[in-house]
Amino acid sequence: MNATPVIGVLALQGDVREHLIALATADAVARPVRRPEELAEVDGLVIPGGESTTISKLAELFGLMEPLRACVRAGLPVYGTCAGMIMLADKILDPRSGQETIGGIDMIVRRNAFGRQNESFEAAVDVQGVEGDPVEGVFIRAPWVESVGASVEVLAEHEGHIVAVRQGDALATSFHPELTGDHRIHGLFVEMVRAKDARGSL
Repeated sequence: MNATPVIGVLALQGDVREHLIALATADAVARPVRRPEELAEVDGLVIPGGESTTISKLAELFGLMEPLRACVRAGLPVYGTCAGMIMLADKILDPRSGQETIGGIDMIVRRNAFGRQNESFEAAVDVQGVEGDPVEGVFIRAPWVESVGASVEVLAEHEGHIVAVRQGDALATSFHPELTGDHRIHGLFVEMVRAKDARGSL
């Protein structure tokens, strides 16, 4: 078993550098992923925030959309923040024209649900599986989860809205933990990747 998992960050758009730093702090080898051959070399993948329609179009342009879908279907551990959460949704309530998702989590997500850029805010969020004090969530044009299927575990809510979920080896948050210096959620994801590696090596 690989004791230090290699975790990629989809590097098409968004706050890639912050995720790379957070993953490295959480004891992973972190690499940017822009091509299918780079995707094939990682044990897990983070899909960062940014603009979900732009990420969707760039993934198509770079020939990554189908490999991403295939990897997630095959069980590659994946973590999406903000726009990344939208990318992991099986359904978007209000998609832009031509907007595609990777899918992988049985949920319906509403884009920009918490408001526009100038309505961004921070809030303390209690996240199941993260020990200690609440996580400081940075919400920037953040989505929320309208509904989930039976196999999805709700990890956190804010003001009655679902903001963190997990389904098997897929994790998603509405907010940006990579912007706060608190890397416990990245640590949780690294442990998910390690656990998947351990299952695979049995």
